[in-house]
Amino acid sequence: MSQVRGRPFAPGNHFGRGRPKGSRNKRSAQAQAILDQYLEPLIKKCVGEALKGDVRALGLCLERILPALRDPGVRLGLPQVNSLDQLELAEQRLLRAIANGNVTPAEGDKIAAILDNHRRVLESKQLERRIEELEKRDKKK
Repeated sequence: MSQVRGRPFAPGNHFGRGRPKGSRNKRSAQAQAILDQYLEPLIKKCVGEALKGDVRALGLCLERILPALRDPGVRLGLPQVNSLDQLELAEQRLLRAIANGNVTPAEGDKIAAILDNHRRVLESKQLERRIEELEKRDKKK
């Protein structure tokens, strides 16, 4: 029997199930228990080192205090896109917004990727409809 990468056990194999989903490695759980035991002194030590000027300790403290910055949301009046023509109009508005500075190029790139995914969906639907029409015509003959 050949094995598929990532699936070394045949379906129905009850002996090679592995660890249940959601269960943790015993060593990780033990290490976490030890850390929990010394949590307060470790945090005080890290803060103390940061106050003494240890840049790495300061970085650790700031990472915990300040959450990672997220991209702000973008409001862009795009038309409803139900056809490829409407998609072209949406892309033109996006390019105009980038050119006017209302949307950064990075934000525009993300929106363009979303529009491209939507384009593929529309094209697939259109292709499916055309195939169905051809099959109907072929059955009538």
